[in-house]
Amino acid sequence: MEEVNKIATRESFGKALCELKDENIVVLDADLSSATKTNLFKEKYPDRFIELGIAEADMVGTAAGLATCGKIPFAATFAVFMAGRCYDQIRASIAYPNLNVKICGTHAGVTVGEDGATHQMLEDINLMRGLPNMVVISPSDDIQTKALVKEIAKYNGPVYLRLARLATPIIYANDVEFKIGKAVQLGEGTDATIFATGVTVAEALKAQEELLKDGIDVRVIDIHTIKPIDKEMIIKCAKETSILLSVEDHNIIGGLGTAISEVLIEEYPKKLVKLGINDCFGKSGKAEDLIEYFKIDSKSIMEVIKEKLYITNNIK
Repeated sequence: MEEVNKIATRESFGKALCELKDENIVVLDADLSSATKTNLFKEKYPDRFIELGIAEADMVGTAAGLATCGKIPFAATFAVFMAGRCYDQIRASIAYPNLNVKICGTHAGVTVGEDGATHQMLEDINLMRGLPNMVVISPSDDIQTKALVKEIAKYNGPVYLRLARLATPIIYANDVEFKIGKAVQLGEGTDATIFATGVTVAEALKAQEELLKDGIDVRVIDIHTIKPIDKEMIIKCAKETSILLSVEDHNIIGGLGTAISEVLIEEYPKKLVKLGINDCFGKSGKAEDLIEYFKIDSKSIMEVIKEKLYITNNIK
């Protein structure tokens, strides 16, 4: 993982849009194009960019209408507006008729930072994965974001794409392939599994590196697709490692940890430790400080794994 080179997934999203070749693709925004980075597409393809102004629900309805005419709309705004303010429109106008609309929520999670609790969307994964027909994707770095934007452009159906404001390290090489619904395993460690998504993948990899110095070998599973989730990978890790831990920049209720728990309960019962926002709203502050405050940082991950391994080994 190259920490020197960092880029926010919202910026990667904007660049990836410009690389899409299908002329049926249209991009919609709600007065935030410079923040969501859809302005990059606007500059390159002004005839296929629609600015709706501060009217997010109207944007979603317009995207639905365009989809019925054979277009492939990418509608973007902050996650708090997209998943929250537009939930009814997404549910009734996109998910229910199963329309080919890509719903892109940027600035998700506490890593929005100084914008504070009202703008830190911590419930969007829960809301979106509860909708029938909806695919939910949360990429972790620049390379993965660009690849998955291309994948969802080819996928016929509604997709929620969760993106971050915070610049994060580039993890992957350009030749890595990503498929919707298939998690990525990083490392072969057998002491513990860290399931992570979005910005927390980088934190999990930092923890992996530091734990190895203490002789603790863990694997990191990058679950970029939360729905449909990779059941085979979860069961495989449950069988091969003694400690299971999930970490997410999202409420621990209804997010990644919940999705993993649902698989474990039905397929291979085993305890999962969930790190995330503990059923509360966020706070205003620097993104890096909030990651530490809410204990979704590498140090917190390390502490939990060491504690659980100590308990497990003593019981044995």
